Amino acid sequence: MIGQTKLHQLKDSPSLSVYLLGRRITCMTVAAIVDAIHTACTEGTKLTVAHYNVHGFNLSMQLPWFHNFLQSAEIAHCDSVGILKAIGFMGLKLPLQYRASYSLLMPKLLSHCNQQNFSIFLLGAKPECVDAAIAQVRQQYPNVQVSGHHGYFDIHNPDANGQVVQQINQVKPQILVVGMGMPIQEDWIRLNRDQLDVNVIMMGGAVIDRLAGIVPDCPPLLSDLGLEWVYRLFREPKRLATRYLLGNPAFLLHIALAKAYSFSLRVQLMEPLSRSKKLSNTGVESIRAELKSAENRLVDADAISG
Repeated sequence: MIGQTKLHQLKDSPSLSVYLLGRRITCMTVAAIVDAIHTACTEGTKLTVAHYNVHGFNLSMQLPWFHNFLQSAEIAHCDSVGILKAIGFMGLKLPLQYRASYSLLMPKLLSHCNQQNFSIFLLGAKPECVDAAIAQVRQQYPNVQVSGHHGYFDIHNPDANGQVVQQINQVKPQILVVGMGMPIQEDWIRLNRDQLDVNVIMMGGAVIDRLAGIVPDCPPLLSDLGLEWVYRLFREPKRLATRYLLGNPAFLLHIALAKAYSFSLRVQLMEPLSRSKKLSNTGVESIRAELKSAENRLVDADAISG
């Protein structure tokens, strides 16, 4: 396990790849994610930003294509206190800053886009919702070039889907936010990623509804305690009952079994995705050496993936 001194240093080099039951989770701070997005936009490179919450983790255990998609994303950040607690339970206690929820990420990202005059395309939600979200972004972040399209089209219909892809490519946004919910948004990106003329593709979930003011953010206190699922279940019991009342125990069972059978985490210091300020060479090498030493004592978690 990494000691408290190392955890303090890691806050200045906030990018770790943590393999939880073979699932690579890129534990990054909000600032590190925004910095990586900035680099992709300014250097013209490609970046896919996915995320893990408990629901996404469960889907990755059930759907091989979903697991493979998240593994292929350059960033698959931790969007859940539950995931962070599971990582801690398995032996690596990380600060709460490594939970980059969208309620924290989007304001920081939009503020940065406003400073840099970046362009964003919002894909998803109902027509009136995406229009309201665009209006809100234009009002609060006037320098952001924002456009969008609703998510109510047949993603498997070549004509309907082709028109949406064509519209996105005509706009050529630097950042595409796809908010269709898991696993539809991941499926759409998987099928269309190579055809899209954008720098950054982000999974958004309900972010468009939140930008529109239709779905309120969870109170920070509940979110920090890992109780956002209770808040959301209270608001939408019919839609979310199965996800949380069955999904959460299933996730806990997976983690408990992994712990019982002595499977451990595999942890790696990520190669930088941006040109942000890094630790001194001494600090980086010290952390890398400790992680390497720990890896030599750990059982590869891939043995129970699938």
